[in-house]
Amino acid sequence: MTINTPVNRLSRFDTIVSPCQNLNRLRRFNEGEIRMSDVAVIGLGAMGRPIARNLLRAGHEVTVWNRSDGPADELVAAGARRAASVSDALQAPVVFSVLSNDQAVAQTFLDPGVLADTPAGTVHVNLATVSTRLARRAAEIHAEHGVGYVAAPVFGRVPVAEAGALNVLAAGAPALIDRVQPFFNVIGSRTWRLGDQPEQANLVKILGNYLIACSIQSLGEAISLAESTGVDSGHLVELLTSTLFPGPVYSSYGALIAERRYRPAGFTTILGRKDLHLALAAAQEHDVPLPMGELLRGVFEQAIAAGHGEDDWASIAQQQRR
Repeated sequence: MTINTPVNRLSRFDTIVSPCQNLNRLRRFNEGEIRMSDVAVIGLGAMGRPIARNLLRAGHEVTVWNRSDGPADELVAAGARRAASVSDALQAPVVFSVLSNDQAVAQTFLDPGVLADTPAGTVHVNLATVSTRLARRAAEIHAEHGVGYVAAPVFGRVPVAEAGALNVLAAGAPALIDRVQPFFNVIGSRTWRLGDQPEQANLVKILGNYLIACSIQSLGEAISLAESTGVDSGHLVELLTSTLFPGPVYSSYGALIAERRYRPAGFTTILGRKDLHLALAAAQEHDVPLPMGELLRGVFEQAIAAGHGEDDWASIAQQQRR
């Protein structure tokens, strides 16, 4: 999977707007009206803030918007421009959004009035983990308005985002990904190009989170059984992750489970349930059974009912210990 493929100025636009619009946009680009270092970030939650901050530090001119003003204050103080509305933010040639779910994305971007006011040739990069169905719908509606759409969910928690070391899962028209690649280079350590259809990136992200949930469940089972015989769970995790199962998933979540350390949450149980449901929905759409997913559906419901909704999703392991 390659990155940083050079493209000429015209190719940045010719796959997303009409020939006449191409000419006008290219003229404005050559005259300097469009600054390709301009970028907007919509959604300033735990991930959106460090992403916007890193773009600012890299020298980009960043516009920010959030439903509430508070999260934008520190970024404005650091040099960002506060957009008056989503439509205002969408005047930037490249717009990143970091929203929580399908509903938030649909309400924010898929209102025809919002996209109708967006300049043709704008590229919207959606970093949210959304359903494959929503990804297809979003791509279609954006195309109808001459707005480019790239799906780019990421792997990495907040500290990884702060370090600019996310793994970016990108799918969409290759020319559009080429255009936004300089921004990906700032927020991530690697861009994985996964296909021409945005939904492909979302499916891979959903599958990754599904496998993490399966790993948390299996770790919880193993640790629970080991503890029942007096084995030190911390030593068990250290042994397993130093030998049979090296890697960040088993080591980080194993430590959380062994220590019963679920706050602050890097990723909440409520969000984990949302992504599990996305995996089950995609599996149903393609008639692929996910037996472990059906088991996990009940585990997540029990964990949330037991008060772990805002805890780290590693807390689903507590259901095994009851």
